[in-house]
Amino acid sequence: MRDMEFVLGDITEQDVDVVVNAANSSLLGGGGVDGAIHRKGGPEILAACRDLRAGHYGRGLKTGQAVATTAGNLPAKWVVHTVGPVWSSTEDRSELLADCHRNSLRVAAGLGARSVAFPAISTGIYRWPVESAAAIALTTVADFLEATPDIMTVRFVLFDQRTYDVFAGA
Repeated sequence: MRDMEFVLGDITEQDVDVVVNAANSSLLGGGGVDGAIHRKGGPEILAACRDLRAGHYGRGLKTGQAVATTAGNLPAKWVVHTVGPVWSSTEDRSELLADCHRNSLRVAAGLGARSVAFPAISTGIYRWPVESAAAIALTTVADFLEATPDIMTVRFVLFDQRTYDVFAGA
């Protein structure tokens, strides 16, 4: 059976195959989810991100793309890094947010992952409205799960009660 789950908690503590990181384009850590994953995951994640930057991603990861690294000290096996779009009231960037989820799941499936944990991508410093982000994320993930039998569980790990309530109620 395939599931979508909602958890109020810390994404760095999830015992899943893949944790999705709401990264910045540099891949070198930052604040929010990105900073927490780098801090708790340890230097192996940063080293892997530096290797990616030394290769194909020298100019950074583009919005909506996704790449995988080791998970270092996290309980997960891998971290899939994706760069969410910054909210704009004058430009519809919804497809970029959908791409973050879709491409993260594609990378996870390519790794052989059966379980994936997502944060609420772009809802922090990038100011995406939570209601809109939840609708985009849940629709995109449901469509992917329907079309791809590989991944069995997608868990949305939400950091605060309001975000949890919006995602769980969507």
